[in-house]
Amino acid sequence: MTTKTLTELVLQHRTIRGYKPDPVPMDVIREVLDIARNAQSNGNTQPWHIAVVSGASRERLEKSVFAAIAEGMQPNPEWPTGGRGLTGVHKQRQRACGAQYYQTMGVAHDDQTARDELSLRNWKFFGAPHAAFLSMPKTMHRANAVDIGIFLQTVMLLFEERGVSSCPQGALAIFPDKVREVVDIPEGNAILVGMSFGYEEEGALINSAKMPREPLDAIASFAN
Repeated sequence: MTTKTLTELVLQHRTIRGYKPDPVPMDVIREVLDIARNAQSNGNTQPWHIAVVSGASRERLEKSVFAAIAEGMQPNPEWPTGGRGLTGVHKQRQRACGAQYYQTMGVAHDDQTARDELSLRNWKFFGAPHAAFLSMPKTMHRANAVDIGIFLQTVMLLFEERGVSSCPQGALAIFPDKVREVVDIPEGNAILVGMSFGYEEEGALINSAKMPREPLDAIASFAN
């Protein structure tokens, strides 16, 4: 384990999209998830389920999704995607994020082919040897998704503490039927988000993009 404090982990954390092929030991993965299950949830409902794919299962899923896309299959997410309902400053931030990402990768704004190829890297799990899919019961509502976020962030920070990088991906939730062909998702659950994880490929161009954050006074208010 590293000796970084939680503050250091949060301040230094960034989304990693370039990975070494080396797998994370299964005992490390199980240890992280075993600790993360202690995350808080509303009314202790613990609505999360996480399904991890590695090795041959991961390869089979990647090939299955790419074959479906080639055949014209359209996304069919079970929850509204993260881009839905964005307006104003939030839409501006999303666009700025995309523009910086494309610029880092040398992709022109009007080069739709290159943009599409870059987007498809999501379903290559950015080369990560592992991917995870988080789901919760379909009967639950948006408020319960807060619990999934708490659990996911807990998992990501615990991985980071152990030198394992990660990339949360809404894109991994848009082909749920294909995911269910490979991993066990509890009956009645719907996939909300996915995550690729593994060891960072240091020096990879795609990892050099770091997105800015708003200053504190832009996102917080205080009443005395």
